[in-house]
Amino acid sequence: MTICATEDTMAPAGPLAGRLTIAADGSYAARLARHDDAAGSWFPERWTLSGPEPYAVPLQGTQPEEPDSALLPLTDGRVLILRRVADRFAVSLLYPAGPGTGELLLGAVATPRLTLLPPAPGGTLAYALAPEADHTTLWRVHGGANGPERVTRIPGRCTGGAWLDRGGRLLALDRELDGRTKTVVVDLERGGETALLLQITEESNDRLLLADPDSGLLLLRSDAPGYDRLGWGVLGSSLPVRFPECLRPTGGTLTPFAVQPGQMLAPESCAVAFRMTAASGTWLGVWRPSERQLRQYPAPEGWLPGTGLWTADGELLLPYATEAEPCGVARMGVPGVPGEVVEPVERVRAVGAVRPMGPMGPVRQVEPLRTAGQMEPTWAGAGRPMGPTGPHPSAGPEQRPAQPPVEPLEPLEPLEPLEAVEGPPSGEAAESGGGIVPDAGDADNRSTASAQPSATDAEPQHIPGHPQMCRPVPLQEAPLAARQTRWSVISGPVRISGGGCAAG
Repeated sequence: MTICATEDTMAPAGPLAGRLTIAADGSYAARLARHDDAAGSWFPERWTLSGPEPYAVPLQGTQPEEPDSALLPLTDGRVLILRRVADRFAVSLLYPAGPGTGELLLGAVATPRLTLLPPAPGGTLAYALAPEADHTTLWRVHGGANGPERVTRIPGRCTGGAWLDRGGRLLALDRELDGRTKTVVVDLERGGETALLLQITEESNDRLLLADPDSGLLLLRSDAPGYDRLGWGVLGSSLPVRFPECLRPTGGTLTPFAVQPGQMLAPESCAVAFRMTAASGTWLGVWRPSERQLRQYPAPEGWLPGTGLWTADGELLLPYATEAEPCGVARMGVPGVPGEVVEPVERVRAVGAVRPMGPMGPVRQVEPLRTAGQMEPTWAGAGRPMGPTGPHPSAGPEQRPAQPPVEPLEPLEPLEPLEAVEGPPSGEAAESGGGIVPDAGDADNRSTASAQPSATDAEPQHIPGHPQMCRPVPLQEAPLAARQTRWSVISGPVRISGGGCAAG
Protein backbone atom coordinates (compact mmCIF):
# COMPACT_ATOMS: atom_id res chain seq x y z
CA MET A 1 0.00 0.00 0.00
CA THR A 2 1.11 3.54 -0.69
CA ILE A 3 -0.01 6.60 1.19
CA CYS A 4 0.30 9.70 -0.92
CA ALA A 5 -0.58 13.36 -0.84
CA THR A 6 -3.51 14.05 -3.12
CA GLU A 7 -4.62 17.39 -4.42
CA ASP A 8 -7.00 17.74 -1.49
CA THR A 9 -4.16 17.81 1.00
CA MET A 10 -2.47 20.52 -1.01
CA ALA A 11 -5.55 22.73 -1.05
CA PRO A 12 -6.05 25.54 1.45
CA ALA A 13 -7.12 24.49 4.90
CA GLY A 14 -10.80 23.72 5.11
CA PRO A 15 -13.23 21.24 6.63
CA LEU A 16 -11.69 17.76 6.83
CA ALA A 17 -14.93 16.07 7.89
CA GLY A 18 -15.67 12.82 6.11
CA ARG A 19 -12.15 12.32 4.75
CA LEU A 20 -10.83 8.86 5.63
CA THR A 21 -7.12 8.45 6.38
CA ILE A 22 -5.64 4.94 6.29
CA ALA A 23 -2.75 3.85 8.51
CA ALA A 24 0.65 3.05 7.04
CA ASP A 25 0.08 -0.72 7.10
CA GLY A 26 -3.61 -0.61 6.18
CA SER A 27 -4.75 -2.02 9.53
CA TYR A 28 -6.77 1.00 10.72
CA ALA A 29 -8.38 4.13 9.34
CA ALA A 30 -9.95 7.22 10.88
CA ARG A 31 -12.33 9.97 9.88
CA LEU A 32 -14.71 12.56 11.30
CA ALA A 33 -18.25 11.20 11.24
CA ARG A 34 -21.45 13.08 11.83
CA HIS A 35 -24.11 12.52 14.47
CA ASP A 36 -27.73 12.06 13.46
CA ASP A 37 -28.86 14.78 15.85
CA ALA A 38 -30.32 18.07 14.78
CA ALA A 39 -27.02 19.91 15.26
CA GLY A 40 -25.15 17.44 13.06
CA SER A 41 -22.06 17.55 15.28
CA TRP A 42 -18.84 15.75 14.40
CA PHE A 43 -16.96 13.02 16.26
CA PRO A 44 -13.84 10.90 15.53
CA GLU A 45 -14.41 7.40 14.24
CA ARG A 46 -11.83 4.62 13.95
CA TRP A 47 -12.18 1.86 11.38
CA THR A 48 -10.59 -1.56 11.81
CA LEU A 49 -9.64 -2.97 8.43
CA SER A 50 -7.33 -5.87 9.39
CA GLY A 51 -10.06 -8.28 10.55
CA PRO A 52 -12.32 -10.52 8.51
CA GLU A 53 -14.97 -7.78 8.40
CA PRO A 54 -14.43 -4.02 8.81
CA TYR A 55 -16.08 -2.29 11.75
CA ALA A 56 -16.11 1.22 13.21
CA VAL A 57 -15.59 2.39 16.80
CA PRO A 58 -16.66 5.92 17.82
CA LEU A 59 -14.05 7.92 19.73
CA GLN A 60 -16.25 10.79 20.82
CA GLY A 61 -15.34 12.87 23.83
CA THR A 62 -17.28 15.17 26.11
CA GLN A 63 -17.78 17.78 23.39
CA PRO A 64 -18.19 17.68 19.61
CA GLU A 65 -15.22 18.22 17.33
CA GLU A 66 -14.68 21.07 14.93
CA PRO A 67 -14.93 20.11 11.26
CA ASP A 68 -11.32 21.23 10.63
CA SER A 69 -9.81 18.82 13.17
CA ALA A 70 -7.34 16.44 11.52
CA LEU A 71 -6.99 12.71 12.29
CA LEU A 72 -4.16 10.26 11.69
CA PRO A 73 -4.45 6.57 12.68
CA LEU A 74 -1.42 4.75 14.11
CA THR A 75 -0.69 1.06 13.64
CA ASP A 76 -1.20 0.36 17.36
CA GLY A 77 -4.88 1.35 17.14
CA ARG A 78 -4.63 4.82 18.61
CA VAL A 79 -5.71 7.88 16.63
CA LEU A 80 -3.82 11.16 16.67
CA ILE A 81 -6.03 14.25 16.58
CA LEU A 82 -4.94 17.80 15.79
CA ARG A 83 -7.24 20.51 17.15
CA ARG A 84 -7.04 24.26 16.76
CA VAL A 85 -7.16 25.97 20.13
CA ALA A 86 -6.93 29.78 19.91
CA ASP A 87 -3.54 30.61 18.32
CA ARG A 88 -2.06 27.11 18.59
CA PHE A 89 -2.73 23.47 17.78
CA ALA A 90 -3.18 20.83 20.46
CA VAL A 91 -1.98 17.30 19.70
CA SER A 92 -3.62 14.34 21.48
CA LEU A 93 -4.02 10.58 21.16
CA LEU A 94 -7.47 8.97 21.27
CA TYR A 95 -8.11 5.31 22.07
CA PRO A 96 -11.03 3.13 23.17
CA ALA A 97 -11.30 2.81 26.95
CA GLY A 98 -14.17 0.56 27.92
CA PRO A 99 -17.47 2.19 27.00
CA GLY A 100 -15.82 5.60 26.61
CA THR A 101 -12.80 7.20 24.98
CA GLY A 102 -9.38 7.74 26.50
CA GLU A 103 -7.30 10.80 25.58
CA LEU A 104 -3.59 11.51 26.08
CA LEU A 105 -2.40 15.08 25.53
CA LEU A 106 0.99 15.18 23.77
CA GLY A 107 1.52 18.93 23.66
CA ALA A 108 0.82 21.98 21.54
CA VAL A 109 2.44 23.81 18.64
CA ALA A 110 2.18 27.59 18.51
CA THR A 111 1.66 28.36 14.83
CA PRO A 112 -1.12 29.90 12.76
CA ARG A 113 -1.37 26.83 10.54
CA LEU A 114 -0.41 23.17 10.95
CA THR A 115 -1.08 20.38 8.43
CA LEU A 116 -0.61 16.68 9.10
CA LEU A 117 1.54 14.77 6.63
CA PRO A 118 0.57 11.30 5.32
CA PRO A 119 1.27 8.44 7.74
CA ALA A 120 4.99 7.70 8.01
CA PRO A 121 6.25 4.19 7.21
CA GLY A 122 6.20 2.06 10.32
CA GLY A 123 3.05 3.73 11.61
CA THR A 124 4.48 4.96 14.94
CA LEU A 125 5.63 8.48 14.02
CA ALA A 126 3.63 11.50 12.88
CA TYR A 127 4.82 14.67 11.16
CA ALA A 128 3.22 18.00 10.30
CA LEU A 129 4.05 21.13 8.29
CA ALA A 130 3.76 24.68 9.60
CA PRO A 131 4.05 26.99 6.57
CA GLU A 132 4.76 30.68 7.09
CA ALA A 133 5.55 33.64 4.85
CA ASP A 134 9.11 32.74 3.76
CA HIS A 135 9.80 29.34 5.31
CA THR A 136 8.14 26.12 6.47
CA THR A 137 8.81 24.28 9.72
CA LEU A 138 8.67 20.49 9.80
CA TRP A 139 7.39 19.16 13.14
CA ARG A 140 7.48 15.65 14.59
CA VAL A 141 4.20 15.75 16.51
CA HIS A 142 4.35 12.14 17.76
CA GLY A 143 7.28 9.87 18.48
CA GLY A 144 9.59 12.38 20.10
CA ALA A 145 10.98 12.27 23.63
CA ASN A 146 9.14 15.34 24.95
CA GLY A 147 6.05 15.94 22.89
CA PRO A 148 6.12 17.78 19.55
CA GLU A 149 9.65 18.48 18.29
CA ARG A 150 10.84 20.80 15.54
CA VAL A 151 12.83 18.86 12.94
CA THR A 152 13.98 21.54 10.50
CA ARG A 153 13.13 24.84 8.83
CA ILE A 154 12.90 24.78 5.05
CA PRO A 155 13.16 27.97 2.97
CA GLY A 156 10.00 28.56 0.96
CA ARG A 157 6.42 27.43 1.36
CA CYS A 158 6.04 23.63 1.43
CA THR A 159 2.92 21.55 0.78
CA GLY A 160 2.10 17.98 -0.21
CA GLY A 161 4.17 15.15 1.19
CA ALA A 162 5.17 11.65 0.02
CA TRP A 163 7.50 9.06 1.55
CA LEU A 164 10.23 7.68 -0.72
CA ASP A 165 11.42 4.70 1.34
CA ARG A 166 10.07 2.08 3.72
CA GLY A 167 12.29 3.25 6.57
CA GLY A 168 10.69 6.69 6.91
CA ARG A 169 13.93 8.54 6.24
CA LEU A 170 13.28 10.39 2.96
CA LEU A 171 10.32 12.77 2.76
CA ALA A 172 9.42 14.55 -0.48
CA LEU A 173 7.76 17.99 -0.30
CA ASP A 174 6.58 20.47 -2.92
CA ARG A 175 8.34 23.75 -2.22
CA GLU A 176 7.32 27.10 -3.67
CA LEU A 177 10.32 29.42 -3.83
CA ASP A 178 10.95 32.48 -6.02
CA GLY A 179 7.70 31.97 -7.91
CA ARG A 180 8.43 28.34 -8.91
CA THR A 181 7.37 25.06 -7.34
CA LYS A 182 9.84 22.19 -7.24
CA THR A 183 9.87 18.93 -5.29
CA VAL A 184 12.59 18.63 -2.67
CA VAL A 185 13.63 15.70 -0.49
CA VAL A 186 14.23 16.00 3.26
CA ASP A 187 16.64 13.54 4.88
CA LEU A 188 15.36 13.05 8.42
CA GLU A 189 18.47 11.12 9.50
CA ARG A 190 20.70 14.06 8.63
CA GLY A 191 18.90 16.63 10.69
CA GLY A 192 16.46 17.59 7.96
CA GLU A 193 19.01 18.18 5.19
CA THR A 194 17.18 19.31 2.04
CA ALA A 195 18.06 18.71 -1.60
CA LEU A 196 16.31 19.13 -4.94
CA LEU A 197 14.47 16.00 -6.05
CA LEU A 198 12.37 16.87 -9.10
CA GLN A 199 13.13 19.52 -11.71
CA ILE A 200 12.15 18.92 -15.32
CA THR A 201 13.12 22.37 -16.54
CA GLU A 202 14.25 25.48 -14.68
CA GLU A 203 11.05 27.34 -15.59
CA SER A 204 8.55 24.54 -14.96
CA ASN A 205 6.40 23.90 -11.88
CA ASP A 206 6.88 20.27 -10.88
CA ARG A 207 4.86 18.63 -8.11
CA LEU A 208 5.05 15.07 -6.81
CA LEU A 209 1.64 13.45 -6.31
CA LEU A 210 2.49 9.86 -5.44
CA ALA A 211 5.59 7.75 -4.79
CA ASP A 212 5.95 3.99 -4.42
CA PRO A 213 9.03 2.91 -2.44
CA ASP A 214 9.01 -0.67 -3.78
CA SER A 215 9.19 -0.02 -7.50
CA GLY A 216 10.37 3.60 -7.44
CA LEU A 217 7.38 4.73 -9.50
CA LEU A 218 6.68 8.48 -9.28
CA LEU A 219 3.44 10.18 -10.35
CA LEU A 220 3.79 13.90 -10.86
CA ARG A 221 2.11 16.98 -12.27
CA SER A 222 4.10 19.48 -14.30
CA ASP A 223 3.58 22.31 -16.76
CA ALA A 224 6.83 21.51 -18.57
CA PRO A 225 4.92 20.41 -21.73
CA GLY A 226 3.34 23.91 -21.84
CA TYR A 227 0.37 23.25 -19.56
CA ASP A 228 -0.36 21.07 -16.54
CA ARG A 229 0.00 17.37 -17.39
CA LEU A 230 0.20 14.14 -15.41
CA GLY A 231 3.46 12.28 -15.92
CA TRP A 232 5.48 9.46 -14.47
CA GLY A 233 9.10 8.62 -13.88
CA VAL A 234 11.29 6.28 -11.85
CA LEU A 235 13.20 7.22 -8.73
CA GLY A 236 16.92 6.91 -9.34
CA SER A 237 16.57 6.54 -13.11
CA SER A 238 18.20 8.70 -15.77
CA LEU A 239 15.35 8.04 -18.20
CA PRO A 240 13.12 11.02 -18.99
CA VAL A 241 9.74 11.72 -17.43
CA ARG A 242 6.86 10.57 -19.63
CA PHE A 243 3.48 12.27 -20.09
CA PRO A 244 1.03 9.63 -21.41
CA GLU A 245 -1.78 10.90 -23.56
CA CYS A 246 -4.30 8.62 -21.82
CA LEU A 247 -3.73 10.55 -18.56
CA ARG A 248 -4.99 13.72 -20.21
CA PRO A 249 -8.79 13.48 -19.89
CA THR A 250 -11.12 16.02 -21.40
CA GLY A 251 -13.72 17.66 -19.22
CA GLY A 252 -12.50 16.19 -15.93
CA THR A 253 -9.61 15.77 -13.51
CA LEU A 254 -7.47 12.80 -12.50
CA THR A 255 -6.02 12.37 -9.02
CA PRO A 256 -3.88 9.32 -8.12
CA PHE A 257 -4.49 7.94 -4.65
CA ALA A 258 -3.00 4.43 -4.45
CA VAL A 259 -0.40 2.27 -6.20
CA GLN A 260 0.07 -1.49 -6.11
CA PRO A 261 2.88 -2.49 -3.72
CA GLY A 262 5.37 -5.32 -3.95
CA GLN A 263 6.39 -4.72 -7.58
CA MET A 264 10.11 -4.67 -6.83
CA LEU A 265 12.14 -3.06 -9.62
CA ALA A 266 9.15 -3.28 -11.99
CA PRO A 267 7.51 0.16 -12.15
CA GLU A 268 5.88 -0.52 -15.51
CA SER A 269 3.74 -3.28 -14.00
CA CYS A 270 2.44 -1.22 -11.05
CA ALA A 271 -1.29 -0.59 -11.08
CA VAL A 272 -2.26 2.97 -10.12
CA ALA A 273 -5.77 3.92 -8.96
CA PHE A 274 -7.17 7.33 -9.90
CA ARG A 275 -10.16 9.29 -8.75
CA MET A 276 -11.85 10.69 -11.84
CA THR A 277 -14.03 13.74 -11.31
CA ALA A 278 -16.24 15.51 -13.82
CA ALA A 279 -19.55 17.30 -13.96
CA SER A 280 -21.30 13.94 -14.32
CA GLY A 281 -19.90 12.55 -11.07
CA THR A 282 -16.96 10.62 -9.64
CA TRP A 283 -15.68 7.23 -10.74
CA LEU A 284 -12.51 5.12 -10.78
CA GLY A 285 -9.63 4.83 -13.18
CA VAL A 286 -6.88 2.18 -13.22
CA TRP A 287 -3.69 2.58 -15.22
CA ARG A 288 -0.38 0.78 -15.67
CA PRO A 289 2.59 2.32 -17.49
CA SER A 290 2.97 -0.79 -19.65
CA GLU A 291 -0.68 -0.75 -20.79
CA ARG A 292 -0.79 2.86 -22.00
CA GLN A 293 -4.53 3.01 -21.51
CA LEU A 294 -6.77 4.17 -18.67
CA ARG A 295 -9.42 1.67 -17.62
CA GLN A 296 -12.55 3.21 -16.13
CA TYR A 297 -14.83 1.58 -13.55
CA PRO A 298 -17.91 2.76 -11.66
CA ALA A 299 -17.30 3.61 -8.02
CA PRO A 300 -19.16 1.66 -5.33
CA GLU A 301 -22.11 3.36 -3.71
CA GLY A 302 -21.04 5.54 -0.79
CA TRP A 303 -17.35 5.42 -1.72
CA LEU A 304 -15.24 7.89 0.24
CA PRO A 305 -13.61 9.54 -2.81
CA GLY A 306 -9.86 9.46 -3.06
CA THR A 307 -9.50 6.70 -0.46
CA GLY A 308 -8.31 3.17 -1.04
CA LEU A 309 -5.37 0.82 -1.04
CA TRP A 310 -3.93 -1.97 -3.14
CA THR A 311 -2.93 -5.41 -1.98
CA ALA A 312 0.20 -7.08 -3.31
CA ASP A 313 -2.03 -9.50 -5.26
CA GLY A 314 -3.56 -6.64 -7.26
CA GLU A 315 -6.85 -6.28 -5.39
CA LEU A 316 -8.15 -2.74 -4.87
CA LEU A 317 -9.88 -2.05 -1.54
CA LEU A 318 -12.32 0.87 -1.52
CA PRO A 319 -13.89 2.02 1.78
CA TYR A 320 -17.49 3.20 1.63
CA ALA A 321 -20.23 4.34 4.00
CA THR A 322 -23.96 4.23 3.38
CA GLU A 323 -27.01 4.48 5.60
CA ALA A 324 -27.50 0.74 5.44
CA GLU A 325 -23.81 -0.04 5.93
CA PRO A 326 -21.90 2.81 7.63
CA CYS A 327 -18.57 0.93 7.52
CA GLY A 328 -17.75 -1.20 4.51
CA VAL A 329 -14.92 -2.06 2.14
CA ALA A 330 -15.52 -2.96 -1.51
CA ARG A 331 -12.99 -5.33 -3.09
CA MET A 332 -12.29 -5.02 -6.78
CA GLY A 333 -10.00 -7.41 -8.61
CA VAL A 334 -8.29 -5.65 -11.49
CA PRO A 335 -6.81 -7.94 -14.16
CA GLY A 336 -3.20 -7.48 -15.13
CA VAL A 337 -1.71 -6.80 -18.51
CA PRO A 338 -2.92 -9.49 -20.93
CA GLY A 339 -0.08 -11.59 -22.33
CA GLU A 340 2.67 -9.51 -20.76
CA VAL A 341 4.92 -10.25 -17.83
CA VAL A 342 7.30 -7.55 -16.68
CA GLU A 343 10.35 -8.97 -14.98
CA PRO A 344 13.25 -7.17 -13.34
CA VAL A 345 16.35 -6.89 -15.50
CA GLU A 346 19.53 -8.22 -13.96
CA ARG A 347 22.95 -6.75 -14.45
CA VAL A 348 24.65 -7.71 -17.71
CA ARG A 349 27.75 -9.83 -17.20
CA ALA A 350 30.59 -10.48 -19.60
CA VAL A 351 30.16 -13.74 -21.52
CA GLY A 352 33.25 -15.74 -22.44
CA ALA A 353 33.75 -18.39 -25.09
CA VAL A 354 31.53 -21.45 -24.80
CA ARG A 355 33.34 -24.79 -24.60
CA PRO A 356 32.38 -27.24 -27.34
CA MET A 357 30.53 -30.35 -26.25
CA GLY A 358 31.81 -33.78 -27.19
CA PRO A 359 29.85 -36.19 -29.35
CA MET A 360 26.90 -37.80 -27.68
CA GLY A 361 26.06 -41.47 -27.94
CA PRO A 362 22.85 -42.83 -29.39
CA VAL A 363 19.73 -42.13 -27.41
CA ARG A 364 17.92 -45.18 -26.10
CA GLN A 365 14.16 -45.33 -26.02
CA VAL A 366 12.85 -45.83 -22.47
CA GLU A 367 9.64 -47.75 -21.94
CA PRO A 368 7.11 -45.68 -19.94
CA LEU A 369 6.23 -46.95 -16.48
CA ARG A 370 2.55 -47.78 -16.00
CA THR A 371 0.29 -49.42 -13.51
CA ALA A 372 -2.72 -51.54 -14.28
CA GLY A 373 -5.78 -49.47 -15.07
CA GLN A 374 -3.92 -46.12 -14.95
CA MET A 375 -5.02 -43.53 -17.48
CA GLU A 376 -2.46 -41.17 -19.02
CA PRO A 377 -2.77 -37.47 -18.16
CA THR A 378 -4.10 -35.07 -20.76
CA TRP A 379 -3.99 -31.27 -21.21
CA ALA A 380 -7.12 -29.50 -20.06
CA GLY A 381 -9.33 -28.96 -23.07
CA ALA A 382 -6.85 -30.52 -25.50
CA GLY A 383 -8.48 -33.93 -25.83
CA ARG A 384 -5.19 -35.77 -26.46
CA PRO A 385 -2.69 -37.49 -24.20
CA MET A 386 0.54 -35.84 -23.13
CA GLY A 387 2.95 -38.75 -23.50
CA PRO A 388 3.30 -41.78 -25.81
CA THR A 389 -0.02 -43.46 -26.48
CA GLY A 390 -0.91 -47.08 -26.84
CA PRO A 391 -3.91 -49.41 -26.73
CA HIS A 392 -5.81 -49.93 -23.52
CA PRO A 393 -4.43 -52.76 -21.35
CA SER A 394 -7.59 -54.79 -21.98
CA ALA A 395 -7.06 -54.75 -25.75
CA GLY A 396 -4.16 -57.22 -25.65
CA PRO A 397 -0.38 -56.98 -25.89
CA GLU A 398 1.04 -53.78 -27.24
CA GLN A 399 2.59 -53.68 -30.69
CA ARG A 400 5.23 -50.99 -31.03
CA PRO A 401 6.43 -50.01 -34.51
CA ALA A 402 10.13 -50.27 -35.22
CA GLN A 403 11.99 -47.07 -34.38
CA PRO A 404 14.88 -45.90 -36.59
CA PRO A 405 18.21 -45.52 -34.80
CA VAL A 406 19.00 -42.03 -33.54
CA GLU A 407 22.04 -40.42 -35.10
CA PRO A 408 24.69 -39.11 -32.66
CA LEU A 409 24.90 -35.33 -32.28
CA GLU A 410 27.73 -33.47 -33.92
CA PRO A 411 30.07 -31.41 -31.73
CA LEU A 412 29.13 -27.73 -31.35
CA GLU A 413 31.31 -25.01 -32.75
CA PRO A 414 32.84 -22.65 -30.16
CA LEU A 415 31.18 -19.23 -29.90
CA GLU A 416 33.09 -16.01 -30.14
CA PRO A 417 33.04 -13.83 -26.99
CA LEU A 418 30.70 -10.83 -27.14
CA GLU A 419 32.19 -7.38 -27.48
CA ALA A 420 31.19 -4.68 -25.04
CA VAL A 421 29.03 -1.81 -26.25
CA GLU A 422 30.72 1.53 -25.80
CA GLY A 423 27.60 3.37 -24.67
CA PRO A 424 23.82 3.52 -24.80
CA PRO A 425 22.17 4.11 -28.16
CA SER A 426 21.47 7.68 -29.10
CA GLY A 427 17.93 8.87 -29.71
CA GLU A 428 15.67 11.88 -29.61
CA ALA A 429 15.60 11.93 -25.83
CA ALA A 430 19.40 11.85 -25.62
CA GLU A 431 19.87 14.51 -28.27
CA SER A 432 17.30 16.82 -26.74
CA GLY A 433 19.33 17.31 -23.59
CA GLY A 434 16.28 16.90 -21.39
CA GLY A 435 13.91 19.21 -23.29
CA ILE A 436 10.28 18.56 -24.26
CA VAL A 437 10.12 16.40 -27.38
CA PRO A 438 6.78 15.53 -29.02
CA ASP A 439 6.46 11.98 -30.33
CA ALA A 440 4.23 10.20 -32.81
CA GLY A 441 0.94 8.65 -31.72
CA ASP A 442 -0.94 5.44 -32.24
CA ALA A 443 -4.38 5.35 -33.76
CA ASP A 444 -5.53 2.51 -31.50
CA ASN A 445 -6.37 3.78 -28.04
CA ARG A 446 -9.46 2.47 -26.38
CA SER A 447 -9.48 4.83 -23.41
CA THR A 448 -9.20 8.32 -24.87
CA ALA A 449 -9.82 10.03 -28.14
CA SER A 450 -6.19 11.12 -28.25
CA ALA A 451 -3.67 8.68 -29.66
CA GLN A 452 -1.14 6.80 -27.56
CA PRO A 453 2.15 5.58 -29.08
CA SER A 454 2.55 1.88 -29.57
CA ALA A 455 5.37 -0.24 -28.21
CA THR A 456 8.35 -1.04 -30.40
CA ASP A 457 7.89 -4.59 -31.71
CA ALA A 458 11.43 -5.03 -33.00
CA GLU A 459 14.86 -3.81 -32.06
CA PRO A 460 16.02 -0.60 -33.76
CA GLN A 461 18.56 -1.27 -36.44
CA HIS A 462 21.18 0.95 -34.80
CA ILE A 463 21.16 -1.19 -31.63
CA PRO A 464 23.19 -4.44 -31.66
CA GLY A 465 21.19 -7.64 -31.37
CA HIS A 466 22.77 -8.64 -28.07
CA PRO A 467 24.27 -5.53 -26.44
CA GLN A 468 26.70 -5.86 -23.60
CA MET A 469 26.63 -2.99 -21.15
CA CYS A 470 29.93 -1.44 -20.22
CA ARG A 471 28.44 -0.21 -16.93
CA PRO A 472 26.00 -1.83 -14.49
CA VAL A 473 22.37 -0.94 -14.95
CA PRO A 474 21.03 0.99 -11.91
CA LEU A 475 18.46 -1.08 -10.08
CA GLN A 476 15.72 1.52 -10.31
CA GLU A 477 16.47 2.00 -14.00
CA ALA A 478 16.56 -1.67 -14.88
CA PRO A 479 12.89 -2.37 -15.77
CA LEU A 480 12.70 0.62 -18.10
CA ALA A 481 16.12 0.10 -19.64
CA ALA A 482 15.06 -3.30 -20.95
CA ARG A 483 12.53 -1.82 -23.33
CA GLN A 484 12.51 1.80 -24.37
CA THR A 485 9.32 2.88 -26.10
CA ARG A 486 8.05 6.08 -27.61
CA TRP A 487 5.72 8.35 -25.69
CA SER A 488 3.63 11.36 -26.53
CA VAL A 489 5.81 13.92 -24.79
CA ILE A 490 9.24 13.31 -23.26
CA SER A 491 10.84 15.72 -20.84
CA GLY A 492 14.10 15.93 -18.99
CA PRO A 493 15.24 13.35 -16.45
CA VAL A 494 14.18 13.29 -12.84
CA ARG A 495 17.10 14.83 -11.00
CA ILE A 496 17.85 13.38 -7.60
CA SER A 497 20.73 14.87 -5.70
CA GLY A 498 21.88 14.79 -2.12
CA GLY A 499 19.74 13.85 0.82
CA GLY A 500 20.61 10.18 0.57
CA CYS A 501 19.27 9.81 -3.01
CA ALA A 502 21.71 8.95 -5.75
CA ALA A 503 21.09 10.04 -9.32
CA GLY A 504 20.47 7.24 -11.77
